[in-house]
Amino acid sequence: MDDIRIGRILRVLRRRLGLTQSQLAVRAGVSQQLISLIERGHGSTLSSRTLRRVFAAVDARWEPTVSWRGGELDRLLDEDHARLVAETVQRLTALGWEVAVEVTYSEYGERGSVDVLAARPELLAVAAAEIKSDITTLEGTVRKTDEKDRIVRRVLCQERFGFRPRSVGRILVVPATETSRRRVRRSSAILDAAFPARGADVRGWLRTPRGDLSGLLFLPDTNPGGGTRGRRGAQRVRSARASVCRA
Repeated sequence: MDDIRIGRILRVLRRRLGLTQSQLAVRAGVSQQLISLIERGHGSTLSSRTLRRVFAAVDARWEPTVSWRGGELDRLLDEDHARLVAETVQRLTALGWEVAVEVTYSEYGERGSVDVLAARPELLAVAAAEIKSDITTLEGTVRKTDEKDRIVRRVLCQERFGFRPRSVGRILVVPATETSRRRVRRSSAILDAAFPARGADVRGWLRTPRGDLSGLLFLPDTNPGGGTRGRRGAQRVRSARASVCRA
């Protein structure tokens, strides 16, 4: 999206709310000159944080985009996500979980999909894993996982696996890279509240799920064992449990 178009969008949204540039500046906590700068097509001189704040003040979301070799960038991002999904599936199935990938739902206006939904029917346990190959909008991620948690408890586990869960795990899976770890540390105020369990606690719950759990798990986004990438639907695989969930 070019700077001129960004400026036009801000002007239209501002006028739609009946705001002057000065009034919008007060709402956003910036100067009137800065609002004018954006509307005149010079938004690229500002930080993304500033632009997010300004557009939030007109009930909009600032989401910059990057283009690279046509549509190949989307393909690369999908591959990163797919590898992390595959690694999650491999580790869950090795622990005896029944696994379904990209389970969609539509319930009273709430729509979406659970990246990985796993069940241990004999223990009345279900786990919903949100896979994030890149941590960006954390507030949106937390809000959406709250929604998915409600849906899983209320209807999705029953519909998919045929039982009402007694133990529910809500797990955010992110790549085990230094960049991800750094972003998690920077966002600890949000993530510690939403996903307080880490590492050994999450792995222990996945081995023996008791009660509810909300946690974050770092996993490598590669799949050395192969065989699960791109697979959809439910599957059950049992194997030795000793080396699972090491990350």
